[in-house]
Amino acid sequence: MTAPTEHGPGAVAGPPVATKMATPATAAQSGEGKGKGHEARAEIKKSWVEELKKAVEAEKGEGNSAIADSDEESDIEGGLLTKKTRPPHHPAFWALYFLSSAIRSNIGIAQTMNKSAGHDLASVLGLSARDTSTALALFYVSYVLFDLPSNLVMSRLSPRVWMARIVIAVGVVVLCFAAVQDAWSLKLLRFLLGVVTAGMWPGMAYYLTLFYPPSRTGKRIGMYFTASQVSAAVVGLVSAGFQQMDGLGGLVGFRWMFLVYGLCGVVLGVSLLWWLPDRPLAPGEKRVRSWYSRWLPASPEALKGEDAVVHYHDLRRVYHARAWNLRDLWHVLIDWRLWPLVLMYFGVVGVGIGTQLYGNVIISSIDPTFTGVQVSLLFAPIWMMDFCAILLVTPISDRFHRHRAVFFSAAVCIQIAGLLTVTFALSNPWARYGGLLLVGFGLGPTVPICMTWTNEIFQRRHREVGVAAASALVSGLGNLGSITTTYALYTGWPEDAAKGPHQYRKSNFTMIGILCMSIASSLVMTALLQIFGNEPSQKITSSGSSAVDSDEYMDGAARREAQQRGFSRMWWMRSSKASPEA
Repeated sequence: MTAPTEHGPGAVAGPPVATKMATPATAAQSGEGKGKGHEARAEIKKSWVEELKKAVEAEKGEGNSAIADSDEESDIEGGLLTKKTRPPHHPAFWALYFLSSAIRSNIGIAQTMNKSAGHDLASVLGLSARDTSTALALFYVSYVLFDLPSNLVMSRLSPRVWMARIVIAVGVVVLCFAAVQDAWSLKLLRFLLGVVTAGMWPGMAYYLTLFYPPSRTGKRIGMYFTASQVSAAVVGLVSAGFQQMDGLGGLVGFRWMFLVYGLCGVVLGVSLLWWLPDRPLAPGEKRVRSWYSRWLPASPEALKGEDAVVHYHDLRRVYHARAWNLRDLWHVLIDWRLWPLVLMYFGVVGVGIGTQLYGNVIISSIDPTFTGVQVSLLFAPIWMMDFCAILLVTPISDRFHRHRAVFFSAAVCIQIAGLLTVTFALSNPWARYGGLLLVGFGLGPTVPICMTWTNEIFQRRHREVGVAAASALVSGLGNLGSITTTYALYTGWPEDAAKGPHQYRKSNFTMIGILCMSIASSLVMTALLQIFGNEPSQKITSSGSSAVDSDEYMDGAARREAQQRGFSRMWWMRSSKASPEA
């Protein structure tokens, strides 16, 4: 192996985090005269290269196979991102997204809880079908409006503190749901829930790019997204327990559900201040706490020692990002690459939210003799199918990251097949239920693939502000599909919701049409990228604002992203190379 020849951390200013840092970069830039600054940077560069060499030699001397064999890295010329450098934020993000998804779907489950006793949400609050659909849609209205501002604030401030703020606020609002008495208070709280939740999902996608190259984030975004699927399954099962609490302490079952989930949200949000690390620091940098963080616990460092050195050389773009301005943001907003991704997300998230909120209602319409507990138990397997699809597809899509559209479109076709089965298999209720399972399986990989593709395109094109803004816009504007589903379709379409064998048929057809639009958008995006490419924006690189120099941007991870891994370095490939016959 040969050592890398990248520039050291003195090449540009430190990253725009919520803390002030004393870095080698600032020391070099404050030197007396240009000559001394260049000499200082040369010395820093030399020291980091030597330190990286020592780190790799130490790993080799210990017989550690992580560097040699892991599919998470390549040789030292391309940079290293070993399994050892994985930061400890995975469990924290999984937990917060699990709880957030459970909270978001509670109102859908409350529509069928203890319905036979007249203690379901609509009966207790006196809601009409239009009241319910309006309340469901208001969440997504505020989510769309506040998603982008929330993510931009997160890129300026501490990701750890901002994410904790989101979860604590969500918990407080959900606690208030336990006290709702009528339609207007339900609608107000749903709107507020969208305001405080905005930025969570795109913020997680943005946060991942601080630790991993975009081409490797599909599997990890998918891993976090499994929390949504597991929560949908678990919430369905747990709701059966809350239904047994109906009347306890004078509260109906769904009020107990809101109380318990709200308290869990507050506790989890506070714990994130100790649990979730902030963005990584370059080796040798010191984190100086800002005015507001002095009142909070210190951030745990994600990477230390040799791991920090290896990660620095592999993802220099993260450490060298410059503060963005409104001109940079404008260039992201007018980039045509944004809009096919929004249309892709629009269709799949609409079907996903429709299934999450109305799955119980659809299952009840399949066989009206099902009890509330039976409906809850049948709801869970839909999301287990979703979970399995994520685990199967997203790792492979990372290995063939230049064919995201193929994986996305194939998954959407499975959703369409499922919706057609639900619509036409009228004589067999269990075949219709099988169609819902197909919808669940097809849903799984689509959202993670769409968010990963957004990260890939916009980090290269517009750097850090591109990821922060584009992921929020794709998530936010794409959730207009959720508004369509919750307000205009299913129970929001009275004629289509009428009881009978053709209940929800027109809504299903509408969703199939939207899914076809998502497929077409992914194919158009692929074709346009082939024609126009995805080179770094000259408007950004010439402005001197958020860009980095081209040689600094081409870090080890960026060079690897130029090629697909395919099935190389899989376990069977390594075993065949190790065998004598090979």
